[in-house]
Amino acid sequence: MRLFHFSEDPSLALFAPRPVRVPVEGRAAWLNGPLVWAIDEAHSFLYFFPRDCPRILIWPTARSTAADRQRWMGETAARAVAYVEASWLDRLKAATVYRYDLPVTGFEDIGDVGMWVSRTAVQPLRIDAFAALDRRLAEADVELRVLEELTPLRDVLDSTLHASGIRLRNARNWPAPGWPHSKPIVT
Repeated sequence: MRLFHFSEDPSLALFAPRPVRVPVEGRAAWLNGPLVWAIDEAHSFLYFFPRDCPRILIWPTARSTAADRQRWMGETAARAVAYVEASWLDRLKAATVYRYDLPVTGFEDIGDVGMWVSRTAVQPLRIDAFAALDRRLAEADVELRVLEELTPLRDVLDSTLHASGIRLRNARNWPAPGWPHSKPIVT
């Protein structure tokens, strides 16, 4: 297994635990505290975006219905669909993000979409730069779709697909307090 942290800063030599910028209600309080966050390799496509880019990513799960797949994903053969707002497309294409490869030791799986946390400082093992993020998504088998705003996708949370909403506080006309991704399926 590999764990990563993505940033637009290429000069991070040490990741120190810190609280999240915007605490999430309904999550275990300790997850809003000082932590180093990482994502596993299988879900790393969630972070091939500029940091503050609002986005919704969806993909089918074992319990997804054909009707939900058709409604939200259409005829795509991609493993996932990423939605962004048109106002972010040029930034997505022009941005460079840095993927920090982190040691697995000391991280705890929080049981939620490949997210892991460490309560102690972490020194990265290596760093890789990724540009042309739209192409990087395509290489990861994620279809990029562009909308004027993401609000028409609010109901995808009630579907049988997995839906992750990231940085939605930055989306046009998105109501507070935000919108979490769908709950993980425990099998």
